[in-house]
Amino acid sequence: MSVQQDFLADCPARLAFDLLGHTWDPVVLWALRHRPYRPRELRRMIGGISPKALTDTLNRLRHAGLLDRTAYPGVPPHVEYALTDLGRSLLGPVEALGIWAAEHGGEVARAWEESERRAPG
Repeated sequence: MSVQQDFLADCPARLAFDLLGHTWDPVVLWALRHRPYRPRELRRMIGGISPKALTDTLNRLRHAGLLDRTAYPGVPPHVEYALTDLGRSLLGPVEALGIWAAEHGGEVARAWEESERRAPG
């Protein structure tokens, strides 16, 4: 399979970029890489994510086929989220993006700072 050179509206690459472009999507995928977790556990693991943002992210990833949701009966009932095979297949690109960010994040931050210093107003 070859990668398309232009990213048209219906291009599969745009779908992948959209998934990775949501702030919390790659973070939640990475957090689930070892085992399933309950939402409360994920909130503790992921600093700064609100309950609503986590719920939205879990739903978006589940609807994209990247997560499975398992409900357990009991008092109180609880749910766990786990990566599907499709979700697991995205861990390599997420890791690669994280490595790139670790290597070049400082450069990007400095470029932003420089751009803000030069901006009029």
